[in-house]
Formats: sequence, structure tokens, C-alpha cells
Amino acid sequence: MIAALATLLVFQLLGEALVRTLGLPVPGPVLGLALLLPVLAWRPSVLAMVRPTAQTLLQHLSLLFVPAGVGVMLHLQRLGDEALAIGVALVLSTWIGLVAAALTLQALMRLTRGSEPDAASPEGRS
Repeated sequence: MIAALATLLVFQLLGEALVRTLGLPVPGPVLGLALLLPVLAWRPSVLAMVRPTAQTLLQHLSLLFVPAGVGVMLHLQRLGDEALAIGVALVLSTWIGLVAAALTLQALMRLTRGSEPDAASPEGRS
């Protein structure tokens, strides 16, 4: 378990170091996991070593949200003051994400289907 935790923390450290060095707009742990992914795919022995520890961490993931919940409670007044801006940002970002996903899906469907019309589409009916 110690070797697996050390592996996870080393990749998190690498991600943090790259983010701070290159000034990337990505959280360090996310970049660290992105760096870990090809290593896990390339070396199944590392995957076998990390898997039990990762599953244990995931089982207790809810405990990691306690500090965030405490932070929200500490800044509840500020959240109330900024409620309109937060609400607008949440609604707009949700809609923008949905539109981006729909457009991406549509473009990928066109790429995979080619130029032949679909039988269910109006162009495919005679």
C-alpha cells in the first residue's frame, strides 16, 4: 500500500510541478493523473500494484469532501452575497456544456457516417 500511495503522490507532484513551471490552467492532480494513465496502460504491473489502494481510496472518497463542505459553511455569507452571479454562471455553463456536447456528437456522427444519408432522416426518405 505504501508503494502505491507513493506512486500516486509522485504523479500528483509531477503534475503540480508541471503546472507551476509551465503556468498551465489545469489543476496539478488532474495533470498528474493524466500522466499516470499511459504508465498504467504501458505497465500492467503498476496497475496491479495501484488498483487495491485506489479502490480503497475511492470507497472513502466522501470523506475527502468534508473539508470542502466546511469551507462552504465558513463562506456561506459570501456565497449568499454572490448567489445571483453563481446561479447565472452555473446555468450558462451547463447550457454551454450541453450545446458543446451536442455539436461534438453531431460532428462525430457525420464523420463516422460519411456522406450517406440516414434512413431515419428527412434526406434519406423518398
